[in-house]
Amino acid sequence: MRSCCVVLFLSLMALPLFAQRQAVTISAVTPEGQLLQQIRSESDDAKKLALAEQFLAQYPKHEGVPGVYTEMLASWAKLGQFDKVMDTAEKLLAQEPADLEPALAAVKAAEAKKDPGAVRKWAVQASDLARKRVKATKAPDEDDELFKQRVDFAGQLDIYTEYALYATALQTPEAANKVALLKALEERSPESKYLPQAYGVYFMALVQTGDVASAVPVAEKAIAAGQASEEMLATVSDFYLRQNKEPEKVLGYSSKLVEMANTRAKPDGVSDADWQKRKNYFLGAGQWFTGALYVSQSKFAEGDKALRAALPLLEGNDDLKAGALYNLGIANQGLKKYTEAMKFYEQCTAIQGPYQPLAAGVLKTLKAKYRVVQ
Repeated sequence: MRSCCVVLFLSLMALPLFAQRQAVTISAVTPEGQLLQQIRSESDDAKKLALAEQFLAQYPKHEGVPGVYTEMLASWAKLGQFDKVMDTAEKLLAQEPADLEPALAAVKAAEAKKDPGAVRKWAVQASDLARKRVKATKAPDEDDELFKQRVDFAGQLDIYTEYALYATALQTPEAANKVALLKALEERSPESKYLPQAYGVYFMALVQTGDVASAVPVAEKAIAAGQASEEMLATVSDFYLRQNKEPEKVLGYSSKLVEMANTRAKPDGVSDADWQKRKNYFLGAGQWFTGALYVSQSKFAEGDKALRAALPLLEGNDDLKAGALYNLGIANQGLKKYTEAMKFYEQCTAIQGPYQPLAAGVLKTLKAKYRVVQ
């Protein structure tokens, strides 16, 4: 993937400049003309920049200013002064808003600086300019082949901005930055070839930032594309169970979760004990989601079966274990197996959490009603 994008970038740089900048006539007999010639012929970037700054200070309104800024872009980039590249790009675009060259330079500078915010800003801006160019009509006096090349340039640049958003999201460690970058990619280019490759990263970043509601549709797209993970299936199962709607999704996703947990091969480098622990967690979670749904639908026999299968797999996960015990209590109460129901409620009261007071209340009522001695 990286080599493909390098080739793309090189092809972008080989195309004619996007801006239809008019040629500037340099008169060697004028001071400004002589200074422009010096700037263009100077091979030392530090000296070139000093001359350029001198020109801008002396001749800020000269028609050669955009060309000077263009020279500066390349020199700042060679010197690794990426903030200067972006600052110069801003100034050049202020003078020539349709020029794609500074926008591309700024995207590359933001990437080199590893600045997620700047990458997002410049990728969006460069993409906007590129799309505007693609939609533009050819000027009457514009060469057909040059027009086509400029449109191709714009299209390739637009694709490159997608890659910049995607690659930076993979590289940045902060979940919030990953979300911002991939959300920009998703909103601007929902059909981007890079989005499917980012589903896993995007999903985890959304979960880490607490935005589960946004993580669910990303997970569902990944599942539909055959890129599901146990974490995705567990998250969407839990989400729809809590929403108390679309029960078919709870059953479908929890079934896929159990199947995946049972069939996924242990990867290299993971101990047997750690893999079994992970496998048990997701097997138990899958059965728990199924059982809890059945209990909510008053399908007590089905719920009892699924939750009994889940229970031994949930050791060490008090939240799910307490939920399983509480729902087993409800299921057995519904099946009129009151001794069994009270046994499960009793076990649930020993686990701190939201189910503890609920189980204690029902247990007290059952003991008083049926005078069962434990």
